[in-house]
Amino acid sequence: MPDISDKKILIIATNGFEQSELEVPRDKLREMGAEVHVASPSGQPIKGWEEDDWGEEVPVDAKLSDVKSADYDGLVLPGGQINPDLLRVDDTAMGLIREFLDSGKAVGAICHAPWLLIEADAVRGREVTSFHSIRRDVENAGGKWKDVEVACENGVVTSRNPGDLDAFVAKVAEEIAEGRHRRQAA
Repeated sequence: MPDISDKKILIIATNGFEQSELEVPRDKLREMGAEVHVASPSGQPIKGWEEDDWGEEVPVDAKLSDVKSADYDGLVLPGGQINPDLLRVDDTAMGLIREFLDSGKAVGAICHAPWLLIEADAVRGREVTSFHSIRRDVENAGGKWKDVEVACENGVVTSRNPGDLDAFVAKVAEEIAEGRHRRQAA
């Protein structure tokens, strides 16, 4: 297991995130010793989506506009359909995501969250996986879509769905432990 006990990780989400895709990475990365913060556009608690209905509310540590990417070693983007669709039109969220990508820090996106990487023009030429329904979006943005539980290229980690969470969290932790990655700016 990689040592991330001295690392700070940010999770960006808003209402409609896939419940397990926020809670599992948050909890497992904390169990590994990382300091993990959740930020939302409003800074208020956010409500998840679980299977086919609203899930539980999750506490939030910060408002997106108060967060600085320089304070963190990595970024996790949970999926769900609603969450990334709302965040990809949020200038503050997209600005932060681009800062993480441009800095070479590890970025993990699961399920529909690769939409955020597409919006940041960060899938072009990269191997990427996602929820199958956004495969064409990934390909149309220049990504090399693969049907695998985890795809990783230069610190950009993607996974398909909640069934891939163990592999996703392990790879995100490994990439964060490695430090900054050399890659073209998004």
